[in-house]
Amino acid sequence: MTRQEVLEQTKKVIYDCFPDMADLDLQEDSVINTETAIDSMGFVLVICKLEALFDVRIPERQWQKLQTLGDVVDAICKRLK
Repeated sequence: MTRQEVLEQTKKVIYDCFPDMADLDLQEDSVINTETAIDSMGFVLVICKLEALFDVRIPERQWQKLQTLGDVVDAICKRLK
């Protein structure tokens, strides 16, 4: 799977979890918790759905380091088999 495919699937998960964000054009440098207004519980939901979708595990201690959409995509790509 390419990085672009991971990016598109990640955006889809975010839009599915938060339909009111459909108008927002997420970019790799979009800061998840401020520009998207996703709170910590919403972020956990997104990460759990992404882990299931891509069959990867992102350690919880790394979650705080994931600031932008690009950071999340990088974390997933790093763990893909």
